Amino acid sequence: MRFMVIVKADKNSEAGVMPSTELLTAMGKFNEEMVKAGVMLAGEGLHPSSKGARIKYYGKDRTVTKGPFGETSDLVAGFWLIQVQSRDEAIEWMKRAPFDGSEIEIRQVFDAEDFGEALTPELREQETRLRAQAANK
Repeated sequence: MRFMVIVKADKNSEAGVMPSTELLTAMGKFNEEMVKAGVMLAGEGLHPSSKGARIKYYGKDRTVTKGPFGETSDLVAGFWLIQVQSRDEAIEWMKRAPFDGSEIEIRQVFDAEDFGEALTPELREQETRLRAQAANK
């Protein structure tokens, strides 16, 4: 099972305050443990929402709003993509993350099987082909 671990933003991340060397060192060690265990697929920090944009879709209309965005607790400061056997295992890994005063959210990523018959053989083949193409870039 794949899970996205969403690191919630806070006033410091939204202000562009970079993590300390100590936190970066601890995070590097934690990431290395996950990679060695075959758990971590990806992980990145994100720039503040002031450098972002949102697009709302209404039929054929598109509305673009440039950041920053309010409600810091609803924003994302970074993420991991991990692969583990269960939600409980994801929780156990993330309890070890070197955070203090932060909040994360853990969400399971859909797999092809989750879509049932709606994912036709043709759509499944397209998905497989696109994933392979993206991995080769």
